[in-house]
Amino acid sequence: MPAYPLLREGSGGARAPETATIPGMNKQYERGLVWFRRDLRAHDHAALHHALSSCRQVFCLFVLDRDILDQLPRADRRVEFIWHALAELDTALQTLALPHGAAQAGLLVVHDRAGTAVPQQAAALGVQAVFANHDDEPQSLARDAAVAATLAGSGVAFHSFKDHVIFERNELLTQGGKPYGVFTPYKNAWLKKVDRYYLESYAIEKHAAALANKPEGSPPLPSLTQIGFEATNLQALKLPTGISGGASLFKEFLERIDAYEDTRNFPAVKGPSYLGVHLRFGTVSIRQLAAAAFERQAQGSAGAAVWLSELIWRDFYAQILSNFPRVAQASFKPDYDAIAWETGPEADALFSAWCEGRTGYPLVDAAMAQIRQTGYMHNRLRMVAACFLIKDLGIDWRRGERYFAEQLNDFDLSSNNGGWQWASSSGCDAQPYFRIFNPVSQSLKFDPEGKFIRRYLPQLAGLQGKALHSPWEAAPLELAAAGVELGVNYPRPVVRHDEARARTLERYAVVKKTLG
Repeated sequence: MPAYPLLREGSGGARAPETATIPGMNKQYERGLVWFRRDLRAHDHAALHHALSSCRQVFCLFVLDRDILDQLPRADRRVEFIWHALAELDTALQTLALPHGAAQAGLLVVHDRAGTAVPQQAAALGVQAVFANHDDEPQSLARDAAVAATLAGSGVAFHSFKDHVIFERNELLTQGGKPYGVFTPYKNAWLKKVDRYYLESYAIEKHAAALANKPEGSPPLPSLTQIGFEATNLQALKLPTGISGGASLFKEFLERIDAYEDTRNFPAVKGPSYLGVHLRFGTVSIRQLAAAAFERQAQGSAGAAVWLSELIWRDFYAQILSNFPRVAQASFKPDYDAIAWETGPEADALFSAWCEGRTGYPLVDAAMAQIRQTGYMHNRLRMVAACFLIKDLGIDWRRGERYFAEQLNDFDLSSNNGGWQWASSSGCDAQPYFRIFNPVSQSLKFDPEGKFIRRYLPQLAGLQGKALHSPWEAAPLELAAAGVELGVNYPRPVVRHDEARARTLERYAVVKKTLG
């Protein structure tokens, strides 16, 4: 019998009482394997905790999945981020195991297709169970189902647990028993249900005696070159990586979280937490982040309350994808799929101008330069850039969604999809279709001194005042004095915003008619 009953799959991750006090006693399995995915840490880790608690020996595995990696460019910051995180995770596991005599413990890393590699490794290691944390993206669910079926054919159990969010799947439902489609009542339900129980960390260290040595002759972590990738500018960007990087960023953010409400919308100001990529790959624990924000909110911090709300948005979009998987390809509001988007060579040229930061609108172009150069884009600018593509250029939101998926270090399907559908007004609790950001007004409001624009568009650095935000309206002498020549070293606007707004309202009229 196990020391305590394992969580049933999809249970939401509620903790069972820890009754085992003697290492190795009352364990359900002789050997188990933890399959790490988007949870690259060795602390507060649901699957690792349950494996250590229910197996006498536990091995740890990460698969550099060729089904994913083979689709990426050879220089990808995310792959390099993962590589650094794996190196630190390996060290963290070794550190946990060493006091218990497992001097050769650590992380097994395989470069292969996960669908075949996990069952192969399970067989080679002689495990009776594989443990992993939930990944509710449609392709991941299909992968996990196939792996579980293959394992079951060999008599190996597959257990998975909630770890990436606080509440998932159907844990929060309306009074009618349906998933939420509007954020505010979801947030209210989230705050009503959450308590210390849901924010408590999973114990790892006290169970670490179960960590097993890797098989003799196990290869070390392969280099980027060995898996076919090149180094990027990740190190030059000084983006902290791995478990230690996530911890240092969070510690620094806690020192200024109280000001978050006042600073979060200004891209030239150090307002955000910059933890997005760490949340994406699990080098930080969402429970620890939410617990800290919850505590600071209780102490009266308005900034912490707003940041906690952002974490709740993340949960909200995750449960939308889980309960309405069609949103991965279609609008949450089906009526919005009737919109006729711009297509053909002219639309393709406009899309390229947007991607390359050649729209003639400085804030939009600076935002697109930021994402290309760093893999990061400030959240306010994500809204501005998305709204411009959709409602100024009339281009299908799915094209922008795919571009962000290629570029963002912190790309997460549910959040990226939710954000783009919000901007296009086609998603759950989205902005009204007639709300159309004016890129110049947004620029003047959120980058009033032009510091962000000057950083990413140095050719405009000599312009002052409103001329920096709308150079096509500047006097010829003003442009000449700043060394700006429209159409030569900076483009003229590809569209006129007022005209584009009128076309957008016409485009969305089909939705208005459908909605009555």
